[in-house]
Amino acid sequence: MFILGMAGGLALLILGAEILVRGGSALARRFNISELVVGLTIVAFGTSGPELIVSVVSAVQGSTALAVSNVLGSNLFNILVILGASSLITPLEVDKNTVWKGIPFLLLTCAAVFLLAEPAAGCPDTIGALTRFDGYVLLCFFAIFLYYTFSIAKSSGELQETGKSPPEKMSGLLMSGFIAGGMVLLILGGRIFVASAVVLAKKLGMSESLVGLTVVAAGTSLPELASSLMAAYRGRIGMAVGNVVGSNIFNVFLVLGVSAAIRPAPLSPGDFLDNAAVALASLALFLFMFTGKKRSIDRWEGAVFVFAFAAYLWFKITSS
Repeated sequence: MFILGMAGGLALLILGAEILVRGGSALARRFNISELVVGLTIVAFGTSGPELIVSVVSAVQGSTALAVSNVLGSNLFNILVILGASSLITPLEVDKNTVWKGIPFLLLTCAAVFLLAEPAAGCPDTIGALTRFDGYVLLCFFAIFLYYTFSIAKSSGELQETGKSPPEKMSGLLMSGFIAGGMVLLILGGRIFVASAVVLAKKLGMSESLVGLTVVAAGTSLPELASSLMAAYRGRIGMAVGNVVGSNIFNVFLVLGVSAAIRPAPLSPGDFLDNAAVALASLALFLFMFTGKKRSIDRWEGAVFVFAFAAYLWFKITSS
């Protein structure tokens, strides 16, 4: 039963990803804006829906460990697995705005978690906590990010269309329906997959934190995986990279911000280690922009990302 639920959720995710990518591409063409900006905003917001839902529900129910590990695990999965797997399909050429503006924002999200976390008194298993005030600060960073993204829309509009075929022409109503319908299917598919996977994982005796880092993080990242792989296959490279970069920023500034604003989130030593891993992955992504073909994630670099995720996952499971 759980396997069928996971399979059904995955099917909805793939269908939603296809619809959302088509709607996003049509939107980019109609308003003469780059797919990078669409990926950083509309697609990233839609595919971050499962993380937001899971983390908010976890915070309301008091499962803050699940909320934090879900965000950090999803961000690590997004960089190492999604970008890695997408670049194995086709090398990902990265826009200069992503290199010099988007990726530095990723590093800022990691620094914000380290700097905002305050000592948690009376909690022996934690080494810091994000308070409600910290959550509001993260939400302010999120507002700044949105403003900053739209401020570079004109400069990023020079991004060349490199697709295998031009984006589809759609009426305004059909385009809106594709974007909205894609988001709904992505969120619904993510919810079904995670609900089935979490029950199955707990039956196997996994801890809440480990479930959040592995099963829940991977499950809630499936929308990003499906939409990025579909975008890469269809040649929408700007959207494939922008989707991951935007989603990671959304996850920390919006998802973790909302969660902390609802209920303070203690951070365990494992959470700090996970955040350090995300920071290293983001730094590696930046450095890969200058190795091999410049401003590109080559296939061998994607393979390094996938291997690094498998190694870190093995370390976390064996050390738990």
